[in-house]
Amino acid sequence: MRSLLFVPGDSEKKLEKGLSSEADVVIVDLEDSIAPQNKAAARAVAAAFVSDRRAAFKAAVYVRVNDLSTGLTDDDLAALVPARPDGIMLPKSNGGHDVQQLAAKLRVHEAENGLPDGGIRILPIATETAAGVLAAATYTQAGARLSGITWGAEDLSASVGARTARDENGRYTDVFRLARALTILAASSAEVAAIDTVFPNFRDMAAFEAECAEAERDGFTGKMAIHPAQVVVINAAFTPSQEAVEQSAAIVAAFAAAGNAGVVGIEGKMYDRPHLRLAERLLARARAAGIDAS
Repeated sequence: MRSLLFVPGDSEKKLEKGLSSEADVVIVDLEDSIAPQNKAAARAVAAAFVSDRRAAFKAAVYVRVNDLSTGLTDDDLAALVPARPDGIMLPKSNGGHDVQQLAAKLRVHEAENGLPDGGIRILPIATETAAGVLAAATYTQAGARLSGITWGAEDLSASVGARTARDENGRYTDVFRLARALTILAASSAEVAAIDTVFPNFRDMAAFEAECAEAERDGFTGKMAIHPAQVVVINAAFTPSQEAVEQSAAIVAAFAAAGNAGVVGIEGKMYDRPHLRLAERLLARARAAGIDAS
């Protein structure tokens, strides 16, 4: 799950374009990109399109429903679960208990539609409220449906009253840097994917590439996109290089050859078991991206 592309759920043309992209996941949006008066129509368009066309594309399909406080979530699920999405994105999640509440709803809808119990995963946006940021540690109890954790800055700005999330140099200010860091830590603690937030200025590709590189460096394994042009950049940034794959494979092989050693040496450099865990994680990412990591 490297690239996750948002597509408005009320446009067949945009859904077709999104699913034809190289995105690993297409997020069919029923929330922010849909006006209140168009919610019902968007559900119908999205459900029909996903049901009829998803088999023609390789991307996984997640649906961003309206958050639990709106009273619209049940209608979203009733319309889209029959289309067999791979997952649900939960906006404005206030902690692991919100994921559990959504999971309970999904279980009912899966049963009603003859779908496997637990088959639909959940990806919460964990930092769109102040309460959500402070509850980051609770996702370890969220349950087996949890596929990852991501974060957002725009709604958090409104929640805390910040006029902007970035300073004059384009860097996140402290509140948003904290939210970003807690997302990585929460995902690591829950042993799921850490997904970085969107970069709104899709025309500034140089800044976008730099942000992708920083996110991968810091522990994110994927990033959300708002435009198909961003997908190629994300996939490149979050796909391990051949050099990194070879180095990680050498570390894993050296530990395997040494038995249960605490440290090994490779070409005059020492590696301990944290290096082994890091190498194993990188090889898992490489395999998920279709790279031979043997």
